[in-house]
Amino acid sequence: MRAALVFLVACNSGSASPSTQGSAAAPPKASAKPIVDANPAALDAPQLFATYCAQCHGTDAKGYKSDHAPSLVNPTFLESASAAYLTASIEQGRPGTAMAAYGNAVGGPLDTAAVTKLVVWLQGQGKIGGELVNAPAGDAKRGQPLYVASCQKCHGDSATRGEYLLLANPVFLKLANDAFIYHAIVSGRPGTPMEAFDHKLGVQQIADIVAYIRSLAHEQTITPLPASTGKEPLFVNPTGKPPVWKTVKEDRFVPADDVKKALDAKAKMVIIDARPESEWRTVHITGAVSIPHFNLKRLDEIPKDATVIAYCACPHHLSGIVVDELVKRGYKHAYVLDEGILEWQRRGYAIVAAQGVTVPPKEPELPAGAMR
Repeated sequence: MRAALVFLVACNSGSASPSTQGSAAAPPKASAKPIVDANPAALDAPQLFATYCAQCHGTDAKGYKSDHAPSLVNPTFLESASAAYLTASIEQGRPGTAMAAYGNAVGGPLDTAAVTKLVVWLQGQGKIGGELVNAPAGDAKRGQPLYVASCQKCHGDSATRGEYLLLANPVFLKLANDAFIYHAIVSGRPGTPMEAFDHKLGVQQIADIVAYIRSLAHEQTITPLPASTGKEPLFVNPTGKPPVWKTVKEDRFVPADDVKKALDAKAKMVIIDARPESEWRTVHITGAVSIPHFNLKRLDEIPKDATVIAYCACPHHLSGIVVDELVKRGYKHAYVLDEGILEWQRRGYAIVAAQGVTVPPKEPELPAGAMR
């Protein structure tokens, strides 16, 4: 909602609000289906989750369907997730990751009422805890080697992310307080690789790790690009010839290097940014049009013989929804940008970026044959 709600694995901005406690919210339903071209205000919470979140967090909200998206129903997360933190995280996202900003104010599809529905529903999936224990004062210098030894493999650092929540993300660190980070380290995330460290490290050691994580924070102010008009030209290089791809994996995925070479050769194609418009307004491939995976009306304008490349940050799931729809409609040349927009940006290929956008941290190396 790489996700969509990447922010949710470890921390929030304070104690949970007891006003959302109770059993009114239904548990996540695997049968819930995403709703395309719908008015978000007309959707209930499970439908909102299925449409905007489940692609990465799974229909059961247990996470890890795509990229780095964590479980949203882990008990130690839910017992401490505040409504304020969840709301801000959904609205603001995690720049430089697949967790898009979904708030209307920055070009996302959800207004305050829709975000509130999601937050109440998520908090209804578990027990809400009380006030969190404040972390003791820590020392970042002492915490640095402890972090490297116990945390960095999974959580990365400012230069390279791990396979789980990127703790160095500036928006995460802006919204997460020390007490919640401390709680997450002490309690862990049962059933995931995030173990509880309360019996492995002392109180002061954990406080020092918290201080080091806090030291990774840096200011990032992004001034969004102008909103999409919905009238942007569909074709890149409209007078060129269609590309002939040398490599197409599984008849579906085209490597970023091949797409870049085709653009350099002035090949004619349509490039679709399948993420929420808020992400297109942050950074997009030069010439790409914003057609979010949940709002596909503009697909009707694309000629059937066009070569189409769709991308997202996941890097296959949201773009895959768009390509599946194109294939269903009879398009013969619809493909997914294999590595996604974040790797495209890392490689220094042509982008349009908002002021304040920085290059995302590198991805960790994957085992041979593995797919992210």
